[in-house]
Amino acid sequence: MLGELFLQDLSRFRAVGPKGRLASAAFCLRTPGVHAVFAYRLGRWALGQPRLVRLAIDPLYWILQLAVHVLWGIEISRHARIGPGLYIGHSGGIVVSSQATIGARFALSQGVTIGVASASGRAGAPHIGDDVYVGAGAKVLGPIVVGNNVKIGANAVVYRDLPDNAVVALDPGFRIVSSRGNRRAQLKAA
Repeated sequence: MLGELFLQDLSRFRAVGPKGRLASAAFCLRTPGVHAVFAYRLGRWALGQPRLVRLAIDPLYWILQLAVHVLWGIEISRHARIGPGLYIGHSGGIVVSSQATIGARFALSQGVTIGVASASGRAGAPHIGDDVYVGAGAKVLGPIVVGNNVKIGANAVVYRDLPDNAVVALDPGFRIVSSRGNRRAQLKAA
C-alpha cells in the first residue's frame, strides 16, 4: 500500500516536471514536495504496522520528518488522512493538522495551513474532498467540509463549508471603505 500510494503521488510530480526518464527522476529527487510526501506516506504506513516493525521504521520516519520540516518548512502530521495523488507545488510554511481528512488528488502551494480551529462551539479540522487545490498563503480552518473539485485562491481564509465545484478567492482589487485616514483628527485648542 505504501508503494502504491507513493507512486500515485509521484505521478502528479512527474506530470509537471521534465519529460524523459532521467530528467524526470532527477526532478523528483530534488523536489521538496516529493520529500515531504514520501516522509508522510512512510509515517502513515508505519502507524499500521506491528510494534516491532514500527520500532525499526519510526526512527527513520522521525529523521525524515524532521529534515523535511527544518529544510523545507513542510509539516504534515502522519495522523492526517490524505488520499492518493498528493501534490505539493512549493515548499515553505505548510502545515497540515493531524486531525485533517483530505481526499484524492489534493494539491497545495507554499504558506498553506489546514488547521484546527473552533467554530460554533466545536473544535476540529477540515474534511476536504477530492480534486481540491489550495493556493499560496491560504488557510482552511476548523471543523468544516470542503467539497469536491474546489479551488481555493491565494491568501483566502476559509472557515465555512464549501460546496462541490466552488472557487474561492479574495477580491483582486481594492475599494476605499473610509476616508477618515489612519489617525484621529487633532483636537482644536480651546
